[in-house]
Amino acid sequence: MIELSRPTYDHIVAHARDGGALEVCGLLAGVRGGDGEPSVATEAYAAENVAETPQTRYAMDAEEQLELIERAEAAGLDVVGFYHSHPAGPTHPSQTDAERATWPGHSYVICALDGAPFVGSWRWRGADGFEQETVAVRGDREE
Repeated sequence: MIELSRPTYDHIVAHARDGGALEVCGLLAGVRGGDGEPSVATEAYAAENVAETPQTRYAMDAEEQLELIERAEAAGLDVVGFYHSHPAGPTHPSQTDAERATWPGHSYVICALDGAPFVGSWRWRGADGFEQETVAVRGDREE
């Protein structure tokens, strides 16, 4: 399970909408949960999508990704996972998403915009692939 603070959820959806027909991406930070414990994402850091075909793919520049990780760690936060958009669907990870996932135990959040925004998450299990997880949005009073 991953819990997104309301501002983090709103950031992901707004960033996806702002991207229009291009995929957007970013890093999620907060408290990473262990076995059976939810991760809690309290911050979302937007990254530039440097993929050759940003209409259907996303990629973060390695240097920018390192800067975002350092920014999160300087704030006392863990890397919880990553997010990206699928402007025209699907609402689940693509084959390319699975081929490029590299952070076992971390969440990969997708905001699909084919119709109303759909925000789903999958935990990367390495050789076992993606495992869908529940997404909860924490209200302001819970933070």
